[in-house]
Amino acid sequence: MSRNYIDRAMASYKKPRMRDGAIRRFLFVVSLTLAGVLLLFFLVGMNSGSELTLKENSIEIDVSSGVSSNISGLFESIKLPKHNYLSKMLEKMNQLPPRNMDLYPNLAKDRIIIVLYVHNRPQYLKLVVDSLSRVSGINETLLLVSHDGYFESMNKIVEGIKFCQVKQVFAPYSPHIFSNSFPGVSPNDCKEKDDPIEKNCEGSTDQYGNHRSPKIVSLKHHWWWMMNTVWDGLKETIGHSGDVLFIEEDHFIFPNAYRNLKILTELKPTKCPDCYAANLAPSNVKSRGEGWDSLIAERMGNIGYTFNRTVWRKIHRKAKEFCFFDDYNWDITMWVTVYPSFGGSVYSMRGPRASAVHFGKCGLHQGQGENAACVDNGVVKIDTEEIDKVANIKPEWGVHVFRNQDGYQAGFRGWGGWGDKRDHQLCLDFAKMYHLRRKASAS
Repeated sequence: MSRNYIDRAMASYKKPRMRDGAIRRFLFVVSLTLAGVLLLFFLVGMNSGSELTLKENSIEIDVSSGVSSNISGLFESIKLPKHNYLSKMLEKMNQLPPRNMDLYPNLAKDRIIIVLYVHNRPQYLKLVVDSLSRVSGINETLLLVSHDGYFESMNKIVEGIKFCQVKQVFAPYSPHIFSNSFPGVSPNDCKEKDDPIEKNCEGSTDQYGNHRSPKIVSLKHHWWWMMNTVWDGLKETIGHSGDVLFIEEDHFIFPNAYRNLKILTELKPTKCPDCYAANLAPSNVKSRGEGWDSLIAERMGNIGYTFNRTVWRKIHRKAKEFCFFDDYNWDITMWVTVYPSFGGSVYSMRGPRASAVHFGKCGLHQGQGENAACVDNGVVKIDTEEIDKVANIKPEWGVHVFRNQDGYQAGFRGWGGWGDKRDHQLCLDFAKMYHLRRKASAS
């Protein structure tokens, strides 16, 4: 406000008495002071709210300072690969609503969502889908199929499902859909044990001196992308407060699996407070169970494992441990680094008889090169007895705890295959992407 303006304003009024002028000046100073105090409180409040949000996100993601992880930078801290045409289309397909909603319009309020994650073994997927079609209660819930890339033969099998609501999601950053750039094979990538300086190539080695293999690292990337997407990225699941069951394309599911799982998840808080999850099968994949009249608590298995959002938050906070451990296997990474970091034993509760079995003979490491997908004869015979067709877990049973099971000992460094810094960064970005998108959309 200019001096001339003040003079003109004052000239339009009669000059007040000296006392009135002093009072007005005093009131002006008081008002200005109060306004300043209120403004200060407002700014402090805003800053505190921002710091709280930042603190929550930082704890949630818990990444090291050595990698781009500044949450306040929003998208500047994410370095997701640039989309190609296919990956962009897959992102759009991931937003499509579930199919069969007209056939199954009302899902159970206490449903356990089933997530089936698949790669490229169609002969196995057919068997799994067939076994799921016979599961009692599956029409009450949502089946979510997570694809590692896009394979038409796999897609067609899932599109044929009519026994429940089904939604498909496709990992848009799968190495399988990037033919000439990261996270696929880049023209300038180092191979095997190449010397980056001598070969003038790009890449960092694992602890054994080997450069990355895209078809191998895709296993861990897909699992981690899927977990973040299921819990934090889909409107169909982001508000789900119950448990989620995770199975793979070579897991045969018995008809009683869903009913047994409902019983296990209800009993777990009282029967086994130290159990983080429920399992459909023993951690020993060759075992069909003990056949005792008892519940079993043991280390987390990787066949038909089920947990809730509280457990996912604990896992998500360990993104740094997960993303930097030099092992291309997601399950070994969890057993060696993530679960031990929780403090204390991490148990999973199951019944004494398996409700799911692993039948795969043709591993994911075989046959996923340029020529053909993994192939065997696909003939599997799983004996399904009458006891496997109905719920066979009794609420009155006690819990037998296996406390000292064989596993990876302290100091185990991993099997390697996960040493490239670009894979570490992509893994961390998967942990951040949905949190930052929500924050950006809210601002």
